[in-house]
Amino acid sequence: MTSGTSTRPEPAVASSKAPFHRILLPIDGSELSLHAFRIGLELAKPLCSTVVALHAVPPFNTIAYMTEFLAAAELRYSQEAPQIASRYLDTAKALAREAGVSCESHFAFGEQPHDAILKAVDEHHCDLIVMASHGRHGLDRLILGSETQKVLAGSRVPVLVCR
Repeated sequence: MTSGTSTRPEPAVASSKAPFHRILLPIDGSELSLHAFRIGLELAKPLCSTVVALHAVPPFNTIAYMTEFLAAAELRYSQEAPQIASRYLDTAKALAREAGVSCESHFAFGEQPHDAILKAVDEHHCDLIVMASHGRHGLDRLILGSETQKVLAGSRVPVLVCR
């Protein structure tokens, strides 16, 4: 062995040639979304990328009867939804901290989760989305479509879908 050589690998350093600098990781609190979040962290770490955890909070949807009851329920929902989002995002931040990855966290109210995700790409200057496939089947898929499919159809940046 010659002196002065090292067998230790050089640490990963972000460069301007790194393919992804900011990775959007949408989470909904499900195990599948946390699995995708962990995959996003594994991808981000060697690239020295920042991850942006996002929880899209759907609005309170109601049928227009029993307005007093529904108004009270909507108020309770609008108070509790940010608390639930914060819990999901706290979990995400803890996972990122354990992985040694820089993490920002945000939640957004939106009529459609895919719209909130696509808007977040621009707002937070993300260049990749890593998200779960929820695998809807049957009539739900025909009528509503998958939020993941809608993100795939509308995204201007690459999307990695995790199962």
